[in-house]
Amino acid sequence: MKGKEFRYLREIRDNELAINNYELGGKIDVAIFKEGDKVSVSGISKGKGFAGGVKRWGFHGKNTTHGTKHEVRTPGSVGSRTPSRVVKGRKMPGRMGGERATVKNLKVIKIDKENNLLAVRGAVPGRKGILLEIRG
Repeated sequence: MKGKEFRYLREIRDNELAINNYELGGKIDVAIFKEGDKVSVSGISKGKGFAGGVKRWGFHGKNTTHGTKHEVRTPGSVGSRTPSRVVKGRKMPGRMGGERATVKNLKVIKIDKENNLLAVRGAVPGRKGILLEIRG
């Protein structure tokens, strides 16, 4: 392994790897999966930049009937009269995406052992070319 450069280097801590007699620093390929398996895929989700409350949290916005003159996609009241402040954890506008996300129970539909490719049914998190973690 000395002298080889990798695009990604990821450490995997798992008891199953020790049980199945994988050697330290060894290569794990798609041969450990078979068609029809259910897998979980984890990665960093697509970043969406600064998003308002309607897009980020699914707020409904305000009523738009009878000649509304002000912004209708605002979060509305953010604090109440009793504590006289905004409580911690309040859902507010801000940066959306760019966080670790996991999609569970994706079905393996095809395995290409020659090219070390795995095809799953459904969407996986992240942009094109991102490193994904696939667990059986």
